[in-house]
Amino acid sequence: MKLSRSLGKRLKEKYGPWALVTGASSGIGRELARRISEAGLNVVLSGRNETALMDIADELEDTYKIHAEVLVEDIATTAGIRRLTQELEGTPIGLFVASAGFGTSGPFIQSDLEEEIQMVRVNSLALMMLTHYFGRKFAEQKRGGIILMSSIVGFQGVPNAANYSATKAYVQSLGEGLYHELKPYNVDVIAAAPGPVHSGFAVVADMQMGKALTPEEIAVPILKALGKKSTSFPGRLTKILILGLRSVPRWGKIRIMKMVMGGMTQHQKIQKT
Repeated sequence: MKLSRSLGKRLKEKYGPWALVTGASSGIGRELARRISEAGLNVVLSGRNETALMDIADELEDTYKIHAEVLVEDIATTAGIRRLTQELEGTPIGLFVASAGFGTSGPFIQSDLEEEIQMVRVNSLALMMLTHYFGRKFAEQKRGGIILMSSIVGFQGVPNAANYSATKAYVQSLGEGLYHELKPYNVDVIAAAPGPVHSGFAVVADMQMGKALTPEEIAVPILKALGKKSTSFPGRLTKILILGLRSVPRWGKIRIMKMVMGGMTQHQKIQKT
Protein backbone atom coordinates (compact mmCIF):
# COMPACT_ATOMS: atom_id res chain seq x y z
CA MET A 1 0.00 0.00 0.00
CA LYS A 2 1.47 3.33 -1.10
CA LEU A 3 1.07 6.76 0.45
CA SER A 4 -1.32 9.31 -0.94
CA ARG A 5 0.30 12.51 -2.13
CA SER A 6 -1.40 14.52 0.62
CA LEU A 7 -0.24 12.14 3.37
CA GLY A 8 3.32 12.14 2.05
CA LYS A 9 3.34 15.93 2.01
CA ARG A 10 1.99 16.12 5.58
CA LEU A 11 4.56 13.66 6.91
CA LYS A 12 7.47 15.49 5.30
CA GLU A 13 6.35 18.94 6.39
CA LYS A 14 5.47 17.94 9.94
CA TYR A 15 8.20 15.42 10.79
CA GLY A 16 11.05 15.92 8.33
CA PRO A 17 13.78 16.08 7.37
CA TRP A 18 15.00 12.84 9.06
CA ALA A 19 13.39 9.81 10.71
CA LEU A 20 14.89 7.06 12.87
CA VAL A 21 13.45 3.56 12.50
CA THR A 22 14.62 0.84 14.88
CA GLY A 23 14.12 -2.79 13.88
CA ALA A 24 14.33 -1.62 10.27
CA SER A 25 15.95 -4.74 8.81
CA SER A 26 12.70 -6.69 8.44
CA GLY A 27 8.96 -6.82 8.91
CA ILE A 28 6.97 -3.82 10.08
CA GLY A 29 10.04 -1.64 10.65
CA ARG A 30 11.28 -2.20 7.11
CA GLU A 31 7.88 -1.39 5.58
CA LEU A 32 7.49 1.75 7.68
CA ALA A 33 10.96 2.84 6.54
CA ARG A 34 9.85 2.38 2.94
CA ARG A 35 6.70 4.44 3.33
CA ILE A 36 8.50 7.17 5.28
CA SER A 37 11.11 7.34 2.53
CA GLU A 38 8.32 7.49 -0.02
CA ALA A 39 7.13 10.64 1.77
CA GLY A 40 10.53 12.18 1.10
CA LEU A 41 12.10 11.93 4.56
CA ASN A 42 15.69 10.83 4.94
CA VAL A 43 16.01 7.80 7.22
CA VAL A 44 18.39 6.37 9.79
CA LEU A 45 17.96 2.60 9.88
CA SER A 46 18.92 0.88 13.12
CA GLY A 47 19.23 -2.80 13.99
CA ARG A 48 21.74 -5.62 14.40
CA ASN A 49 21.71 -7.17 10.91
CA GLU A 50 24.12 -4.91 9.05
CA THR A 51 23.80 -6.73 5.72
CA ALA A 52 20.01 -6.49 5.70
CA LEU A 53 20.14 -2.83 6.79
CA MET A 54 22.60 -1.95 4.02
CA ASP A 55 20.39 -3.68 1.46
CA ILE A 56 17.28 -1.76 2.49
CA ALA A 57 19.27 1.50 2.65
CA ASP A 58 20.44 1.00 -0.94
CA GLU A 59 16.88 0.17 -2.03
CA LEU A 60 15.44 3.30 -0.41
CA GLU A 61 18.08 5.61 -1.86
CA ASP A 62 17.66 4.17 -5.34
CA THR A 63 13.86 4.11 -5.28
CA TYR A 64 12.98 7.33 -3.46
CA LYS A 65 16.13 9.44 -3.99
CA ILE A 66 16.53 10.14 -0.27
CA HIS A 67 19.51 9.72 2.06
CA ALA A 68 19.60 6.55 4.17
CA GLU A 69 22.11 5.91 6.93
CA VAL A 70 22.72 2.67 8.83
CA LEU A 71 23.56 2.44 12.53
CA VAL A 72 24.27 -1.04 13.86
CA GLU A 73 23.72 -1.18 17.62
CA ASP A 74 22.42 -3.72 20.11
CA ILE A 75 19.70 -1.81 21.95
CA ALA A 76 19.23 -4.71 24.36
CA THR A 77 22.00 -2.98 26.35
CA THR A 78 21.87 0.50 27.86
CA ALA A 79 25.39 1.08 26.50
CA GLY A 80 24.14 0.33 22.99
CA ILE A 81 21.25 2.76 23.40
CA ARG A 82 23.56 5.51 24.60
CA ARG A 83 25.94 4.92 21.69
CA LEU A 84 22.99 5.16 19.32
CA THR A 85 21.79 8.48 20.71
CA GLN A 86 25.35 9.85 20.72
CA GLU A 87 25.77 8.93 17.05
CA LEU A 88 22.50 10.73 16.27
CA GLU A 89 23.52 14.03 17.86
CA GLY A 90 23.42 16.66 15.17
CA THR A 91 21.03 14.75 12.92
CA PRO A 92 17.76 16.73 12.62
CA ILE A 93 15.39 13.87 13.38
CA GLY A 94 11.70 14.73 13.58
CA LEU A 95 10.17 11.23 13.59
CA PHE A 96 11.07 8.28 15.80
CA VAL A 97 9.68 4.82 15.00
CA ALA A 98 10.22 2.23 17.75
CA SER A 99 9.75 -0.97 15.77
CA ALA A 100 12.50 -3.12 17.30
CA GLY A 101 11.15 -6.04 19.31
CA PHE A 102 10.59 -9.77 19.44
CA GLY A 103 8.38 -12.30 21.21
CA THR A 104 8.45 -15.62 23.02
CA SER A 105 5.70 -18.18 23.48
CA GLY A 106 4.85 -21.16 25.59
CA PRO A 107 4.49 -21.60 29.37
CA PHE A 108 6.37 -18.81 31.17
CA ILE A 109 7.98 -21.02 33.81
CA GLN A 110 9.37 -23.33 31.13
CA SER A 111 10.96 -20.52 29.16
CA ASP A 112 14.61 -19.49 29.12
CA LEU A 113 14.99 -16.73 31.71
CA GLU A 114 17.76 -14.90 29.86
CA GLU A 115 15.63 -14.77 26.71
CA GLU A 116 12.69 -13.37 28.69
CA ILE A 117 14.95 -10.72 30.23
CA GLN A 118 16.30 -9.84 26.80
CA MET A 119 12.77 -9.39 25.49
CA VAL A 120 11.86 -7.00 28.30
CA ARG A 121 15.02 -5.02 27.61
CA VAL A 122 14.29 -4.65 23.90
CA ASN A 123 10.49 -4.35 23.92
CA SER A 124 10.16 -2.12 26.97
CA LEU A 125 13.39 -0.72 28.43
CA ALA A 126 15.06 0.28 25.15
CA LEU A 127 11.79 1.70 23.85
CA MET A 128 11.36 3.73 27.04
CA MET A 129 14.91 5.12 26.98
CA LEU A 130 14.74 6.13 23.32
CA THR A 131 11.26 7.60 23.75
CA HIS A 132 12.51 9.63 26.73
CA TYR A 133 15.44 10.91 24.64
CA PHE A 134 13.37 11.87 21.61
CA GLY A 135 10.43 13.08 23.68
CA ARG A 136 12.70 15.65 25.30
CA LYS A 137 14.36 16.54 22.02
CA PHE A 138 11.08 16.99 20.17
CA ALA A 139 9.54 18.99 23.04
CA GLU A 140 12.49 21.39 22.93
CA GLN A 141 12.14 21.90 19.19
CA LYS A 142 8.32 22.12 19.47
CA ARG A 143 7.67 19.51 16.77
CA GLY A 144 8.05 15.79 16.19
CA GLY A 145 6.35 12.42 16.02
CA ILE A 146 6.77 9.13 17.91
CA ILE A 147 5.39 5.77 16.76
CA LEU A 148 5.41 2.97 19.34
CA MET A 149 4.60 -0.58 18.24
CA SER A 150 2.04 -2.03 20.61
CA SER A 151 -0.26 -5.00 19.85
CA ILE A 152 -3.81 -6.14 20.47
CA VAL A 153 -2.33 -8.67 22.92
CA GLY A 154 -1.38 -5.72 25.14
CA PHE A 155 -4.97 -5.14 26.27
CA GLN A 156 -5.29 -8.26 28.44
CA GLY A 157 -3.18 -11.10 29.79
CA VAL A 158 -2.32 -13.80 27.25
CA PRO A 159 -1.58 -17.32 28.54
CA ASN A 160 1.35 -18.90 26.64
CA ALA A 161 2.64 -15.44 25.76
CA ALA A 162 2.35 -13.88 29.21
CA ASN A 163 5.61 -11.94 29.28
CA TYR A 164 5.36 -10.80 25.66
CA SER A 165 1.83 -9.44 26.13
CA ALA A 166 3.01 -7.73 29.33
CA THR A 167 5.73 -5.88 27.40
CA LYS A 168 3.12 -4.72 24.89
CA ALA A 169 0.81 -3.59 27.70
CA TYR A 170 3.67 -1.38 28.88
CA VAL A 171 4.10 0.07 25.38
CA GLN A 172 0.37 0.70 25.03
CA SER A 173 0.08 2.44 28.39
CA LEU A 174 3.18 4.55 27.77
CA GLY A 175 1.92 5.67 24.37
CA GLU A 176 -1.52 6.62 25.68
CA GLY A 177 -0.03 8.69 28.48
CA LEU A 178 2.57 10.45 26.35
CA TYR A 179 -0.02 11.29 23.69
CA HIS A 180 -1.49 13.77 26.19
CA GLU A 181 1.75 14.81 27.92
CA LEU A 182 3.52 15.82 24.70
CA LYS A 183 0.55 17.29 22.82
CA PRO A 184 1.11 20.80 24.30
CA TYR A 185 4.63 20.70 22.79
CA ASN A 186 3.28 19.94 19.29
CA VAL A 187 4.67 16.41 19.51
CA ASP A 188 2.50 13.57 18.21
CA VAL A 189 2.60 10.12 19.84
CA ILE A 190 0.74 7.02 18.71
CA ALA A 191 0.65 3.43 19.93
CA ALA A 192 0.08 1.18 16.91
CA ALA A 193 -1.70 -2.01 17.99
CA PRO A 194 -2.07 -4.43 15.07
CA GLY A 195 -3.40 -7.96 15.20
CA PRO A 196 -1.22 -10.90 14.10
CA VAL A 197 1.27 -9.90 11.40
CA HIS A 198 3.43 -12.06 9.14
CA SER A 199 6.69 -10.28 9.93
CA GLY A 200 9.17 -12.91 11.08
CA PHE A 201 7.83 -12.60 14.64
CA ALA A 202 6.19 -16.04 14.56
CA VAL A 203 9.46 -17.74 13.61
CA VAL A 204 11.32 -16.18 16.54
CA ALA A 205 8.45 -16.86 18.93
CA ASP A 206 8.06 -20.45 17.60
CA MET A 207 4.39 -19.96 16.77
CA GLN A 208 2.30 -21.29 13.89
CA MET A 209 0.08 -18.45 12.69
CA GLY A 210 -3.02 -18.91 10.60
CA LYS A 211 -4.62 -15.85 9.06
CA ALA A 212 -2.50 -12.75 9.61
CA LEU A 213 -1.82 -9.30 8.23
CA THR A 214 1.20 -8.30 6.18
CA PRO A 215 3.43 -5.32 7.02
CA GLU A 216 2.25 -3.71 3.77
CA GLU A 217 -1.33 -3.68 5.07
CA ILE A 218 -0.59 -1.80 8.27
CA ALA A 219 2.23 0.69 7.57
CA VAL A 220 0.17 3.36 5.77
CA PRO A 221 -2.77 3.23 8.24
CA ILE A 222 -0.29 3.77 11.11
CA LEU A 223 1.27 6.80 9.42
CA LYS A 224 -2.16 8.14 8.48
CA ALA A 225 -3.33 7.96 12.12
CA LEU A 226 -0.21 9.67 13.53
CA GLY A 227 -1.21 13.04 14.95
CA LYS A 228 -4.91 12.19 14.93
CA LYS A 229 -5.36 9.63 17.72
CA SER A 230 -3.48 7.99 20.59
CA THR A 231 -3.97 4.42 19.36
CA SER A 232 -4.20 2.92 15.90
CA PHE A 233 -5.70 -0.50 15.13
CA PRO A 234 -4.28 -0.88 11.62
CA GLY A 235 -5.54 -3.39 9.08
CA ARG A 236 -8.95 -4.90 8.39
CA LEU A 237 -8.25 -8.07 10.38
CA THR A 238 -7.26 -6.00 13.42
CA LYS A 239 -10.52 -4.05 13.28
CA ILE A 240 -12.54 -7.27 12.99
CA LEU A 241 -10.78 -8.77 16.02
CA ILE A 242 -11.19 -5.60 18.09
CA LEU A 243 -14.86 -5.33 17.17
CA GLY A 244 -15.43 -8.98 18.04
CA LEU A 245 -13.79 -8.61 21.45
CA ARG A 246 -15.26 -5.20 22.32
CA SER A 247 -18.25 -6.52 24.30
CA VAL A 248 -16.33 -9.37 25.94
CA PRO A 249 -15.29 -8.79 29.59
CA ARG A 250 -11.57 -8.86 30.36
CA TRP A 251 -11.71 -12.36 31.88
CA GLY A 252 -13.40 -13.57 28.71
CA LYS A 253 -10.76 -11.99 26.49
CA ILE A 254 -8.07 -13.79 28.48
CA ARG A 255 -9.81 -17.13 27.94
CA ILE A 256 -10.16 -16.44 24.22
CA MET A 257 -6.49 -15.51 23.99
CA LYS A 258 -5.62 -18.70 25.86
CA MET A 259 -7.42 -20.77 23.22
CA VAL A 260 -5.85 -18.80 20.35
CA MET A 261 -2.32 -19.08 21.72
CA GLY A 262 -2.92 -22.71 22.61
CA GLY A 263 -3.57 -23.43 18.96
CA MET A 264 -0.54 -21.47 17.82
CA THR A 265 1.78 -23.28 20.24
CA GLN A 266 0.26 -26.79 20.09
CA HIS A 267 3.19 -28.01 17.99
CA GLN A 268 5.56 -27.18 20.86
CA LYS A 269 3.84 -29.78 23.05
CA ILE A 270 3.97 -32.34 20.26
CA GLN A 271 7.69 -31.76 19.74
CA LYS A 272 8.37 -32.22 23.47
CA THR A 273 6.48 -35.51 23.78
